[in-house]
Amino acid sequence: MDVKTLCLGILSQGDTTGYEIKKQFESHYSHFYEASFGSIYPALAKLTENGLVSCTQQAQEKRPDKKVYSITSTGRLAFLDELNKVPGRDHIRSEFLATMLFGDLLSPAQLDKVIENKLSEYRAELQQMETNDMSSASAGHTFVHGFGISFYRAAIAYIEEHGHTVVGGALLSGPSATGSVSDGQHEPAPLGAREAAE
Repeated sequence: MDVKTLCLGILSQGDTTGYEIKKQFESHYSHFYEASFGSIYPALAKLTENGLVSCTQQAQEKRPDKKVYSITSTGRLAFLDELNKVPGRDHIRSEFLATMLFGDLLSPAQLDKVIENKLSEYRAELQQMETNDMSSASAGHTFVHGFGISFYRAAIAYIEEHGHTVVGGALLSGPSATGSVSDGQHEPAPLGAREAAE
């Protein structure tokens, strides 16, 4: 599902502006989809051009006219067609996981910093989601919201329980394991040294 389709979905729930759509991406959908103004406005322009969305301008005092977007009947049919497709495979992109993959090349102190930063980020996201008022939310919104909360709780628990194993790997491959330091950076321990330490 691309940005255009998600814009149609948001507009199927009521008329709104591009700015308000961006705010929804930052709140309700932030844990599974990311979209910038640079992708939302071109998507809305393309949807309008194709007759799936209409746009009206509302005058504002001492401010530029506000563009309000509405989904058309053709847009609703197009959105339903997309919803009826079997969802594709999820694509996960995580700089944190990429860093942890090669974590034994970092110093233990740097790894601790990476882990603590990610835990702080996840805890803040979890706290925000847990304070959201879902009393009037649809069943679908409630499900997605609950899924997000479950994800953050599980991720936090996993990092807290297993993050030390990567830090331990960095300790084994650090200067104390090799006995040498080059340009202030530690070198990975020889494979035999790691196996002996383990």
